[in-house]
Amino acid sequence: MQTATRIENLPPYLFVGITKQIAEKRAQGEDVISLAIGDPDLPTPSHILDRLCEAARDPANHHYPETDGLPELRQGIAGWYQRRFRIALDSDKEVLPLIGAKEGIGHMTFCFVDPGDIALVPDPAYPVYSKSTILAGGEPYYLPLTGENNFLPDLENIPPDVADKAKILWLNYPNNPTGAVADLDFFERVVDFAKKHDVAVCHDAAYTEVVFDGYRPVSFLEVPDAKDIGVEFHSLSKTYNMTGWRIGMAVGNEEMINALMRMKSNLDSGIPQAIQHAAIEALNGSQDCIAENNSIYQRRRDKVIQTLNRIGMQAVPPKAGLYIWAGVPEGYTASDFAARLIDEIGVVVTPGTGYGNSGEGYIRISLTTPDDRLEEGLDRIERWYNSLQEGS
Repeated sequence: MQTATRIENLPPYLFVGITKQIAEKRAQGEDVISLAIGDPDLPTPSHILDRLCEAARDPANHHYPETDGLPELRQGIAGWYQRRFRIALDSDKEVLPLIGAKEGIGHMTFCFVDPGDIALVPDPAYPVYSKSTILAGGEPYYLPLTGENNFLPDLENIPPDVADKAKILWLNYPNNPTGAVADLDFFERVVDFAKKHDVAVCHDAAYTEVVFDGYRPVSFLEVPDAKDIGVEFHSLSKTYNMTGWRIGMAVGNEEMINALMRMKSNLDSGIPQAIQHAAIEALNGSQDCIAENNSIYQRRRDKVIQTLNRIGMQAVPPKAGLYIWAGVPEGYTASDFAARLIDEIGVVVTPGTGYGNSGEGYIRISLTTPDDRLEEGLDRIERWYNSLQEGS
């Protein structure tokens, strides 16, 4: 048999390879510390789990769910957006629950990109933006994110013919992997650009609640008229430590939400209803867990930055998100440096090039490793790097 060309040409997902590498090292008896994957080590809050367990025992939740989710969940999402961002959403037309934001992001591309179409994709970026474009037969046009432009895409430098042909623009702030943030002035320019060139905007806002030093991110949809041309993806994964339960949402433009719902209704059967009830509890219940989580992540952030500063690696403390975007030492590529860390000291980081060519020169360090393992990993990096300096 022969698989489709789209699969033949598709490389494995970035973290599949990293996870396999970790497993191989551990199978050899090595003590491997992963600072690579952004999967919170902190547990789902107990009040959310209690609601999940209660709902799981209710036979009413043992059947096929609806693609567009329970009305109470859509209302819960709309209420959360109103409280958090002062954005009014029609829960029947402008809200769609997802089996995790990743699923919705991947499916949304197929709603707008035909073979030969262009998608505007940041570089570096979450790989799903570009990979879903390729699977849909489209062509990613990469927008370099660099320190010089504060890791924001330079929309004015997109060639007019490319901008006019583009069907969709992907954005992600607070940003993975760079940790950069965007303000309303930037999003206002995005709306103007999208209206001028008739481009659909998809903003991935999964990290707006993981914040430090009193920073409070904005939503793309806070810009007047943003709903005319775009949607925002969000997730309960990082906010409430619910990565394993797979639940997120898309909100915004009614036409785009309807297109995504029609795509999903033909490909999946919706979110298990017990998980939906857990999400309702997360959105409407106590929010104390968010500040508690963030205090832990901020302490870890500070430890990572302190270690990197001591050994001379350049990294700006992020205002939000779960990652440190650190420049590799002179003389190394991102892949070479990451390879040496796992091979020589058993510490796994993600090379910046895993997120695109503009990630060269950087590694990404995740803050989702338990404190004792994080400290051990940082100690290994510092001792190893200092030994290299002494030997040179």
